[in-house]
Amino acid sequence: MRFRITTLDGGQGIAIQELDALDEADAHRQAIARGLRVLQVQATRFKVSRRARLSLIAFSSELVALLEAGLSVVEAIDALTEKERDESVRHLLEGVRRRLYEGQSLSVALGEFPSSFPTLYVATVRASEKSGAIAEALRRFVAYQEQIDLLKKRLVNASIYPAVLLAAGSLVLLFLVAYVVPRFSGIYEEIGGDLPFASKMLMQWGRLLDAHGLAVLVGFFAFVGLAGYGVRRPGFRAAVFGLLARIPMVGYRLELYQLARLYRTVGMLLRGGLPVVTAFEMTRGLLAAAARPRLASATRAVREGRSLTESLTAERLTTPVAERMLRVGERSGNMGEMMERIASFYDEELSRFVDLATRLIEPAMMTVIGLVIGAIVILMYFPIFELAGSVR
Repeated sequence: MRFRITTLDGGQGIAIQELDALDEADAHRQAIARGLRVLQVQATRFKVSRRARLSLIAFSSELVALLEAGLSVVEAIDALTEKERDESVRHLLEGVRRRLYEGQSLSVALGEFPSSFPTLYVATVRASEKSGAIAEALRRFVAYQEQIDLLKKRLVNASIYPAVLLAAGSLVLLFLVAYVVPRFSGIYEEIGGDLPFASKMLMQWGRLLDAHGLAVLVGFFAFVGLAGYGVRRPGFRAAVFGLLARIPMVGYRLELYQLARLYRTVGMLLRGGLPVVTAFEMTRGLLAAAARPRLASATRAVREGRSLTESLTAERLTTPVAERMLRVGERSGNMGEMMERIASFYDEELSRFVDLATRLIEPAMMTVIGLVIGAIVILMYFPIFELAGSVR
């Protein structure tokens, strides 16, 4: 990525220059290393439409195919730009091509568009440019992204049926309480007689919903809107994540999910040629806010000369199996591949837990919803049973 650095020169005048860096912190370090007094660091970017929806997997796969066919990077980007039909994506690729024509490297060109090419992707390309193995690095990134997407799909697919079941049960309950119960309460008022306490409470609740139906409907949609807004807020998601993490079985699996993403990403970056400290600094955002200080402490310990295994174990960022595998990776010098194996081990454990939880949750939810609906129906018809008994 290109950054504009505002500095003080020797005569205490203000000077502006540009340099390439991974992020603002990297640009600041480079400027300090050159003996500059930095006043401001600002990224210089092309303006790209927010509607640009570039599929990284498709783009990377096509780019790998063209590079392996013998095309240069510039020729490959040129071909991808010309064949693109989507105007927003085409404009994005034209910006990348323009940077390449100016003599910039592919990583610098991609770094100009952080909304389409994330930092991890740019760092992978940057590391591969030093060894000339861009196609291999992109192939690793595609495999990495497919594994991440596969795990997400498993979690989403496992939650679809319970969500549909919960929504259908809620609608049935709402129909019974808001429509059926008020009609029964009117019939019982005409007949007269004492009702059981539970039936009285149910009838009062039904009359309340019937009398204030519009307000209840507005409140329901307001709640749904606030819930949707909260899901998009990082603070709300962090609060929900913290509540779920307090459940022993769920909290342990959530931690495994974070560690799986962390290990897979760091392993991919290490295999791409990045130093371990840089890889950990770039992947800090993959962990929950509560775990980031622990990763920062582990990174600091590695920078000070401690082994990677000891640093991660001391900060509770490993499991017994992962600790032993990391020690093997340190002895063999193949830490990147070993971290990816650990991530695959975590993925398999999470998949087994998700399958088991799905098999348990679905019948449990059906049982609870059936009991609640059955209780409402019994409370509505209980006075009729009593009336029939008195007639006999």
